[in-house]
Amino acid sequence: MKLQGPAPVAARALLGQLLVRGEVTLRITEVEAYGGSGDSASHARHGRTARNAPMWGPPGRAYLYFCYGMHWMLNVVTGPEGDASAVLIRGAEVVTGMDTVLARRNAAKATPLLCAGPGKVAQALGLDKTFDGHDLRTLGGLELRPGAAPASILAGPRLGIGFATPEDQARPWRFADGGSSAVLKKRELAPWEG
Repeated sequence: MKLQGPAPVAARALLGQLLVRGEVTLRITEVEAYGGSGDSASHARHGRTARNAPMWGPPGRAYLYFCYGMHWMLNVVTGPEGDASAVLIRGAEVVTGMDTVLARRNAAKATPLLCAGPGKVAQALGLDKTFDGHDLRTLGGLELRPGAAPASILAGPRLGIGFATPEDQARPWRFADGGSSAVLKKRELAPWEG
């Protein structure tokens, strides 16, 4: 799987790929692309900081940040070293380790939306700040492994970026597996025509 490239291209390539940590395997069903300093919705919009340093490469690293003082959010870095861009993992389906995921999510039973939402994905994998900058292509810890690409892809504007310019808010950089139920606000998406 090719991780380096324009964030929207890499985002679509991540759909269907697998995130593995210990006994838990998640299949990626929803993502959002974030470009570099020219993308007003990106954490890189104000340049390199201690918080966003992993976004600046190399590709294939994890970029984790704490959102609303409650949730860790997992991103996969996609830009070449020195060129910040990343893909937020917005949703996933549980492939293995359901009991562990239910315990980590404090959920009584499996539902289609169990890991739909970026905070839920990180919680299901048991992630925290120690995974920030982690190489997802190496064995152990948290791994990104090849999976089956979706038969169809949906696309639409990214969520929760009201601070961005109208142009950046309108970019159809949220992508989802058209055949998966583990997608938030799926009705707001349309078939992607690439």
